[in-house]
This record gives sequence, C-alpha cells and structure tokens, in this order.
Amino acid sequence: MKITQIRLGTISVPLRVPFKTALRSVECVEDVIVEIHTDTGAVGYGEAPPTGAVTGDTTGAIVGAIRDHIAKSLIGREIDEFEDVLQTVQTSIVKNTSAKAAVDMALWDLYGQLYHIPVYKLLGGARKQLVTDITISVNSPEEMARDAEDALRRGYDCLKVKVGANPSLDVERLSAVRRAVGQEICMRIDANQAWKPKEAVRILNQMQERGLQIEFVEQPVAAYDLEGMKYVTERSYVPVLADESVFSPGDAVKIMEMRAADLVNIKLMKCGGLYEAKKIVNIAEAAGVECMLGCMAEESGIAINASAALGAALSNITRADLDASFSLKELPFTGGFTIRDTRYLVLPEEPGLGISELKF
Repeated sequence: MKITQIRLGTISVPLRVPFKTALRSVECVEDVIVEIHTDTGAVGYGEAPPTGAVTGDTTGAIVGAIRDHIAKSLIGREIDEFEDVLQTVQTSIVKNTSAKAAVDMALWDLYGQLYHIPVYKLLGGARKQLVTDITISVNSPEEMARDAEDALRRGYDCLKVKVGANPSLDVERLSAVRRAVGQEICMRIDANQAWKPKEAVRILNQMQERGLQIEFVEQPVAAYDLEGMKYVTERSYVPVLADESVFSPGDAVKIMEMRAADLVNIKLMKCGGLYEAKKIVNIAEAAGVECMLGCMAEESGIAINASAALGAALSNITRADLDASFSLKELPFTGGFTIRDTRYLVLPEEPGLGISELKF
C-alpha cells in the first residue's frame, strides 16, 4: 500500500450552543481535513482544528505545514514501513503538532486497513469502549447549574466544569452546580491556566472545605509555570491534572521528575498524534501516574475517533474527556464510533478508524 496523494480540505460545522472557557469562546468548528490516498484505493482520514489559543496553530499554518513539508516527505512511501513513516511525520517540521496529528491519525487509519484490524486493537485493545464526561461551560452560577441538570437528564454521570473566567465567582459556580446535581455525581474542574499558585490553593481548599467533592482540577496555573503547579499539587486537597503543560514526551518526563502533577491529560493536537501520545502514556505509567484523554472543543469527531481508539487500547488511560463532537449540529462523516447510553463511546470493529465517508 503506497501513498499516492494527500488531499486537504476544510469543514465548517456550527455548535448547538457556544463553548466557553477561561481562554476562549467557540461557536463553530472549522477544521482542516486530511485524506491520504493510496495505490490500493484505500483512504485514511485525519483532522486538525486551528486552536491558536492552545497550540498556536492556525488554519493557514496547518495547511502549509502539511502541504509544504509533511506531504512531500510521504508521497511514494509504503504504509508497511510504518514506524519509519510515523517518525518522518514528526521530523519533517518542528512544532506544528496539530498538522502532525491529522496526518498521524490518517496513517494509523491506513495501517489498520492494510492489516484489517481496528486501530484500538493495533494500539493495545484493552477494552472496546470507554466512558466520557460532559463539559459544562463557564457562565453564571445559575446557568451552569441549569446546564448540569440538563446533562444529568441526558444520562451523564460525570461533569467537567469550566472555571477561572472570574476567580472570585468560582466557588459560587461550583456550589451551584453541586446543589443542582447532588453529592453522588462525579465532578471535575478545569481552570484553563486562570489562577496564580497561591490563589489556586486557596480556592481549591475552600471548595473542598465546603464539601464540593472535586475529583481533580485541570491545569490550575499557567502552562509554563511547572514550579507553580508543583506548589499547588503539594498543598491542595484536590489532585492536579496537567494539561497545557504537557505537549511532548519530554514535557511528561519533566513533570514526572518534578512530581508537579498527580495526573496527566493527553490531547493528540498537543503532542502530534497517536505515535507521540502512546509514548506519554508509557512514561506516565512507568512513574505510576494515570492519564486522561482530552480533546479540543473544535474537533469534529474524526480526531475523537482516533483519541477514543487510544483510550480504549491502553489500561493506564483511566479517564476520558472526549465530548466535543456531542455539541455539533451534525457530523461531517459516517462510520467510526457509536454512542451507547449517552456517555459510552463504542469503538468500531471495521479496519482502521472505521470512517467510511467524509463530506467536505
């Protein structure tokens, strides 16, 4: 199976309701789509959202990185040279992790098709499904409480609540959500780098002293401030999940050495795809640290398929935050994972990622 063409396009799909965090607000998914064509007629699919506020990648940068660098190094290559092909993606250009992720997942899709195996089995096959939380956007306490109640009615039992847009309101926001859903519902929070270290410790301990039962806090301080995150990890009653601080396996090693976080969140767009993500999982497992799989709010579901495959494959991935595609008014493809009981992502048994048709 030889790569003959790499085709790029874009999609635009509106969200049902805007997605709001301390960093940004998203109303529409506008992603770069990748099709890798081969001489057998097989096609591999990938996508990359331009999440400039997190990865620094824009639509133009993603297209340019793939067209001018990555694609040129792959045309004519055999998919069966898989390890070397994956390394070529990572070394063909520095940074540009979203572009690399899109091509990487398309290559895994093709490799699964070549050997007639689903990607989740290629990666490890620990289970056939995984459960995701649902995100509650940052708004007024009253609106967040209503959104949480709606999530429960739809069948979710774990909420990831966005905070940090106004730290003085964060305890009130979480209190309103907890009153609305009761004490039995899992509740984790994401500050998106919004707090200072001492402020984070004060807010988090205040939340726990009020009985809010927070499972963990995601990225409470600035991504670059590993000493600050270590400070929070050592002093907070709430476990700390590193997110924006972890882009690469090297970042993961540093966090493990410093003991700067209790957990690690992996996103394909941050690390450059499944090849690098699996390295991060292995590093964390060696250090006794569990992982969560996350996603960008702008992912349409193609990338969610790839992330879900990794989440189902490896047992050290114990949590998932893969709800982005649930907010879309429609999906731009057919095939892939199915949804059971609202919150379970069931992996396809078709070869590769199981995507059969893409509309763009």
